[in-house]
Amino acid sequence: MSANIIISYDGTNNEDDAVALGRLFAGAGAEVSLAYVRHAPEPETSREILAQHEAETLLERGAELLGGRDAARHVITDRSTPEGLSVLAAQTEADVIVFCSDSHTAKGHIAVGNSAERLLNGGATAVAIAPAGFAGDGDPQVRRIGVAGDGSAQATAEALSRSLGAELGAAGEHPGGHEQDAGLLVVGSRPEAEQGRVSLSAASENLIEIATCPVLVVPRGKAIAFDGAIVTAA
Repeated sequence: MSANIIISYDGTNNEDDAVALGRLFAGAGAEVSLAYVRHAPEPETSREILAQHEAETLLERGAELLGGRDAARHVITDRSTPEGLSVLAAQTEADVIVFCSDSHTAKGHIAVGNSAERLLNGGATAVAIAPAGFAGDGDPQVRRIGVAGDGSAQATAEALSRSLGAELGAAGEHPGGHEQDAGLLVVGSRPEAEQGRVSLSAASENLIEIATCPVLVVPRGKAIAFDGAIVTAA
């Protein structure tokens, strides 16, 4: 069974970068859906109906950008965006949650937003982050995949390389690419992290800070199948 992926989407321009990365993963065989987190219900019925309709319309736009109007869409109500997404991921057995970079990030670089930051510190779901402006590259062909970490990171990178027809770089290699010949970096959680949880080392945090390509951070001991093949991790 291939990867199940949720895109966090709120309709702002930089969220289109997350959709573009989700589209890349869909091309690798993943099942991709979109989610929008509302932070509170409206006190009046008429206003609640309107707010729900606006959220659903927003996700319809996201689905159009994704290229699949039949993609599943989820409107969640939770005071915390990362908590709401975590609950949804558990309910739908999602493997990855995709985010864009922070809105003030320089084009071609990654800056981890607050919601992604929360899930990178003990979350049970892999986190993917798109560089700023990634949507402007159209549909770049990923030609090289780098790996930082062994076990689940290595197995996930191998599955992605098979699915995308990309070359697998040497361990620790940081692929370049905010152009048509793009790269992708798979990062593992630190060895002392709790099994099945995401936790970054200082070195991995530094790698993400200098990344110019999409980054996928996987939980310790939890490899992700992008090609439908069963993957195992030490």
